[in-house]
Amino acid sequence: MAETQAAAKAPGKRKQIIGKVVSSRMHKTIVVQVVRKKAHPFYGRVVSKAKKFYAHDEKNQAHAGDVVRLEETRPLSKLKRWRLKEVVQRTALLPEPGAAEATKA
Repeated sequence: MAETQAAAKAPGKRKQIIGKVVSSRMHKTIVVQVVRKKAHPFYGRVVSKAKKFYAHDEKNQAHAGDVVRLEETRPLSKLKRWRLKEVVQRTALLPEPGAAEATKA
């Protein structure tokens, strides 16, 4: 009886969050900042809370400034518990700060 119930139980939906890529300097890892806005329980003023998440980016396709969707996953390292699901919006390509100095020399 217990075996049939366990087999029939569907896996739960994984959490998804949308945020902006802050850093993509690590190999196959991005840092995403998620800003949540919520009304203060007593004062009613909208308060924004920002939190950074480390996410796995297998193909190194996300860059700083992109808006991405993350999906919850098993722990991949000490800090990574999310993986890149999709890039929602790409940012305009900007030259890196070190690249401009290299071309002048």
